[in-house]
Amino acid sequence: MSGFFGFKSETMSKRSDAIVKGPSRAAARAMLRATGMDDANFEGPMIAVFNTWTNMGPCNMDLDKLAVPVRAGIRAAGGTPVDFNSIAISDGITMGSEGMRASLMSREVIADSIELAVKGHSLDGVIILVACDKTIPAAAMALARMNIPGVVLYGGSIMPGNHKGKDLSVQDVFEAVGACAAGIIDDAELKDIEKAACPGAGACGGQFTANSMAMAMTFLGLSPMGANDVPAISEDKNDSAYRAGQIVVECVKENRLPREMITKTSLMNAAIALSATAASTNAILHLLAIATEAGVSDFNIDAFDSISRSTPVIGDLKPGGKYMAFDLYAAGGSALIGKRLVDDGRIDDQPTVTGRSLFEEILEAKEAEGQDVVRQFSDPVKSRGGYGILYGDLAPEGCVVKLAGHGALFFEGIARVFESEEDCFEVVQNNGIQKGDVIIIRGEGPCGGPGMREMLGVTAALVGQDLADHVALITDGRFSGASYGFVIGHVAPESAHGGPIAFVQDGDKVTIDVEAQTINVDADLKARSKGWTPPKPKYPSGAYAKFAKLVGSASKGAVTSFPFDN
Repeated sequence: MSGFFGFKSETMSKRSDAIVKGPSRAAARAMLRATGMDDANFEGPMIAVFNTWTNMGPCNMDLDKLAVPVRAGIRAAGGTPVDFNSIAISDGITMGSEGMRASLMSREVIADSIELAVKGHSLDGVIILVACDKTIPAAAMALARMNIPGVVLYGGSIMPGNHKGKDLSVQDVFEAVGACAAGIIDDAELKDIEKAACPGAGACGGQFTANSMAMAMTFLGLSPMGANDVPAISEDKNDSAYRAGQIVVECVKENRLPREMITKTSLMNAAIALSATAASTNAILHLLAIATEAGVSDFNIDAFDSISRSTPVIGDLKPGGKYMAFDLYAAGGSALIGKRLVDDGRIDDQPTVTGRSLFEEILEAKEAEGQDVVRQFSDPVKSRGGYGILYGDLAPEGCVVKLAGHGALFFEGIARVFESEEDCFEVVQNNGIQKGDVIIIRGEGPCGGPGMREMLGVTAALVGQDLADHVALITDGRFSGASYGFVIGHVAPESAHGGPIAFVQDGDKVTIDVEAQTINVDADLKARSKGWTPPKPKYPSGAYAKFAKLVGSASKGAVTSFPFDN
């Protein structure tokens, strides 16, 4: 009998042989037969269909349906699909609440879940279905860690909502909350916007974290070109899922491994594409985490500043621009962004999961006639990319400034210090922030939070009160991809570790100079640090306490694993 890849079964070697081959595995095969498998299934590759489905929110709620054509594609290519599922935390739903602490933690749990399910069952490959923010980097982190053939497939973006002729995303709801607090709109208008913003399945519709990381997966080579661009409810989604199922089996047969794709070159490509679309600053944290898991030690936080300085924004996308993910898909998608980058000599070729190179995939880009979502580099939306890296006496290990939605590169003002997001939000909602303030929110870092919460509630409220261009916000926490304004996050070391941000006081003068890459405070922070003792952990036990104990610096991706080169 011919076996897997055409070899005779007695000489065949594949990972799943560890659970299905030979007399000693009779009991394992007996249990697998109970699931419907037979001898033919034992001969071919066994592929994990690892899902992050949940109906807690629109982002992931259709992933169970998307798994159906994925399984069909796997079977058509000669593989046997086996299903697993993990948790997913909705950033949009938990934003501003205690539950938001679980978001970044979930990235680590999902990556661990994938590793345990796939390696625990000696499976030959895996396709990971992702949607909301942390599920996507978790998939890449797990593939980098295991280095087992795999594909990442994004469930797709939500379609735009509409209110009074204006396209909406969930970003507009958060901003409407601030506008309502400021008396710009009333409660009835807020309710109308709330009802209209999210019309169905799919992840948040701007170039926020989910769509940013979906694009990153494409430029890393872990997702087939164009597959992640297809909106969640599109008729074409099932076709792309079927093809992705076939591709993962091909990856197993050809032994295409994730670490062949996750290299400094591909990480730089992804960072350049994200800078060109003014993407979420969370992408910095996640790409660093993926690099750490893959053992790519020569890709670090400084790369993002040099890339941003040399890469104009050509994607006119929310949160700072006009258009949404659906518009980018209609214009030509990630391939069109890639074509602009290739034509201008800004990225390098590399392998992808399809077996074709990135440039081969990009060559098939089709640009919609008359589209203005993606500009030429000769006529950019902005002359500089969407973020920068700052150092100084406030952030010796660095921090991330988001430049989407504004052109300011310098800010100087007086510190207003808050010990938590909630404390700050209350003051913002009561119109207690003034033009020229530098808002400091500390105690929200990876360890101190724990979980490095996003500050969308605060930033959106500032936008709604027309303060976004007139204040700066600095935190050891993070920002949503939907945040914009003069915002600076990922301050490291964080306050819980005795970082300088712990010693800023109300009234200190803070100077932020993006061109000089500096963020400084006119105060002797070192003198104030004498006698400092670490704060008591917020959680004495459980998953939150474990994360706080294990998590590393944001400057290296805030990972909890113990990666090493191998």
